[in-house]
Amino acid sequence: MKKSILILIACIAFGTFTSNAQSIFGKWKTIDDETGKEKSIVEIYKVDGKAYAKIVQLLEKGKEDKLCDLCKGENKNKPIKGMVIINGLSEDGDEWNDAKILDPKTGKEYKCYITLDGDNKLKVRGYIGFALLGRTQYWHKI
Repeated sequence: MKKSILILIACIAFGTFTSNAQSIFGKWKTIDDETGKEKSIVEIYKVDGKAYAKIVQLLEKGKEDKLCDLCKGENKNKPIKGMVIINGLSEDGDEWNDAKILDPKTGKEYKCYITLDGDNKLKVRGYIGFALLGRTQYWHKI
């Protein structure tokens, strides 16, 4: 009987630690939703309770040092590598939202939200106005 109780407690503790281990934070490989090709490595990090994402590596051959020539404002003609593309997502239950995402390919900014889609997959939704008008990418944990 004691052995069964110990095994049950161990299973509950393991399940708790495993579910808490899932996180949006870390490095993610981005996949172009139009071409299916790997584009970049993005690091998501936390500052003052908000989530930010920056590009740490470009994976397309010949574009490793590409500049954001279509960006506006302070990002205009800046290197894409090192650029912060998500600014200040707020946690809202299982979703992170209330921020903008920059698409360096077009230089446009969109509202966005992100959610975990399993242990190693992140759903990133960029949209205009409301979430039905937009596009989704899936990033993969590395």
